[in-house]
Amino acid sequence: MTLARLIATFGGCGLAPRAPGTVGSFAALLVGLPLLRRPRALLCAGVTATLVGWWATSRAGEGEDHSWIVIDEVAGMWIALLACLPDSQHDGACPKAAQRLLWPIVAFGLFRLFDITKPGPIGTLDKRHDALGVMGDDVLAGFASAGCVLALRRVLARRA
Repeated sequence: MTLARLIATFGGCGLAPRAPGTVGSFAALLVGLPLLRRPRALLCAGVTATLVGWWATSRAGEGEDHSWIVIDEVAGMWIALLACLPDSQHDGACPKAAQRLLWPIVAFGLFRLFDITKPGPIGTLDKRHDALGVMGDDVLAGFASAGCVLALRRVLARRA
């Protein structure tokens, strides 16, 4: 296995026989949870996964979005998790233990929804046959998920 393929599969997660995108997203969630305590580390991880993923995708996948390429899901999931950072201003109604898991699970669900349905510009990027398309649709899905999580947190905080 080449370095590019190892990165593109996120250490082999993309080689799962069923739902490799979901497996890669879930692995990213598990790796990302401890990073919620270190916001800069999570941000750097998301940026690094995007840049290194772009390189690995162009090398290993030759621009095609093969099902075994999941580094794009990892980057998107870590971007989505940025909206789950602890925030006393928006978490008043939710006990600390619940918010540690609730928002990351919501982010995971929304990310998978946007990644699978590919609405609007996410779908437009997905139609490209290059590394920008492979990585870009999931990065946008991550931002869309983060935006939805932040909106939900604000709405629930106002109701508290």
